Amino acid sequence: MQIEETGREILDTAYAIHTQFGSGLLEKAYRVILAAELRKRGHVVEEEKSCGFDFNGTRYENMFRVDLLVDDAIVVELKSVARNELVFGKQCLTYLRLLDKRLGFVVNFGMASLKDGIQRIVNHL
Repeated sequence: MQIEETGREILDTAYAIHTQFGSGLLEKAYRVILAAELRKRGHVVEEEKSCGFDFNGTRYENMFRVDLLVDDAIVVELKSVARNELVFGKQCLTYLRLLDKRLGFVVNFGMASLKDGIQRIVNHL
C-alpha cells in the first residue's frame, strides 16, 4: 500500500472514531482505539515507540516517544485538547526528521470538529 493510501486510511479511521466517541476522551483512549482499528485493516502499528537517533557518531537513546508509527512510515501524533498549538506541528516534524520519515499527522481529537484538529506534516516530500 502506498503512503498516501495509508494516510487516507489513518484519517478515515480517526474520523470514524471521533464520530462515535466525540471529543470527550483522554488521549490514551483514542490512541488505543486508533491503533486497534488500524491493525484490523492490516497495518503494523507501534504505540508509544521509544526512539533515538545518531548525530556525529553518538547515539541518543530514548529521546522521545512517538504516539503511533504506522507501517514504519507514518508518524501520528495524537492530542485531546480544546485548541491547537503551533508546537504540535513542530513536535511531529521533529519526529519525522529524526526518524527520517516523510509523512506525519497531528490528530487532535479534542476539537469539536475533527477537521479542525488534523494537521498534515511532510518532511521533504
